[in-house]
Amino acid sequence: MAYQSGSRLPSERASKLGHLGVIESKLVNKLVEQFEKPENDQPGAYIPWIKYSVTEKPLRLIFAVDGSLQPIRSDNKPYRELVFIKTALLRLDQVAMGKVDQNAPHPLQLRDLLADAALYHSTVLPLKLVSVPGLTNYDAIREIIYESLRDASLNGEPFETLKWLAYEKWTDSKSNSPKFSCPHCMEESKGLPYDSEIGQCEHCNGKVYLSDVLGFHLDMAEDSAPLSIGTAYMLIHETLLIFTGIRHFWEQKKFNILKECLFIKDGPLTLRSHYSKLVIPIRKFFEHAKKEGVEINLFGQEKTGIFVDHLELIALDAPVKSYFLPSNNYIRQEIQHSPDRGEPYGLRTNYGNKIFIKTDEYHYVVLSIPTGSYKDNASIEDLLGIKRILSTLETIISNRHHGALLPVQLANGIASLSTYPSAK
Repeated sequence: MAYQSGSRLPSERASKLGHLGVIESKLVNKLVEQFEKPENDQPGAYIPWIKYSVTEKPLRLIFAVDGSLQPIRSDNKPYRELVFIKTALLRLDQVAMGKVDQNAPHPLQLRDLLADAALYHSTVLPLKLVSVPGLTNYDAIREIIYESLRDASLNGEPFETLKWLAYEKWTDSKSNSPKFSCPHCMEESKGLPYDSEIGQCEHCNGKVYLSDVLGFHLDMAEDSAPLSIGTAYMLIHETLLIFTGIRHFWEQKKFNILKECLFIKDGPLTLRSHYSKLVIPIRKFFEHAKKEGVEINLFGQEKTGIFVDHLELIALDAPVKSYFLPSNNYIRQEIQHSPDRGEPYGLRTNYGNKIFIKTDEYHYVVLSIPTGSYKDNASIEDLLGIKRILSTLETIISNRHHGALLPVQLANGIASLSTYPSAK
């Protein structure tokens, strides 16, 4: 590593001739040649794309959720750090959305479309050297997360959804919450009693919140927390917002309306690491809904990442109106380039299966769609609501950005946070 510049002296520069010894290697020359002229110029030529036709009516009501976060650092040492987080849920009607120009939407049309159609939530978490009187940073973040999920501006609905998922309230089982590590003694707790919001650890009698079940405390130190805490909170809250819409219709037994709704989440249908405790209840709910004959239409769209990069490689050779369902082996070998790890991709973390879709010559997307119980090599029939989703997909494409969907684009406009806001 080179020496860095200081207040008086410049940084150390790299050697202009240092690469000459490297390129004498035959292996290096072979890799450089492959980099400049790859042998396989058409990686998508052998993908088994399957043509589809639109046979169903588009879904009428669309709910889209998105979120953003912005870390803020003080200018002077010792540096203090906060992270601002915002999430938004947007409701759109297909009839009204059909009147918006997909190429150049008029600002007044968008204003009218978004009037009284959005719910949003915002909070801030202290990451470093920002204290709450009487609390360590560790306990302050735990309490802030608990109170933020109970946001009064949303009538505490996301927190009710957390209880609905954690206690599987669509059933009559009245079970405990999932097991979790106590934030005080780190012993495994058997879970909070049914419908509890606050409880005690059976090992140390410490006060625990239902939000502790998700495991935010496992990523924190006593006096600081990484930025990943903010990212995890944003993803959890997005998930709770989208399922708040589903829960509303389910509890009201408005199944006919629920069948006409499309729920869109920005990003894959994934909860990683210890935050994946909600994945099993979510899968159980979709499986239960499927058995009850209630088709729930939900997908997550990926905008970046290795799956999007891979689609860029293979989409050019794909026919219009076609899809490709990658198998577990294909994901491991061709996308992740990793060996078989003994368990299928996404077994512990995903509640949706990947599908690549090309709607026309210019638009192709990576979606995650639930199957109910986990299926590592799903068929198209296993994806819940796929026919209605394909019919609706073509009506919500936006030409403003590559692979953009208008509901997600509008939700992002509400949820996004710039580094330097233009107004207080």
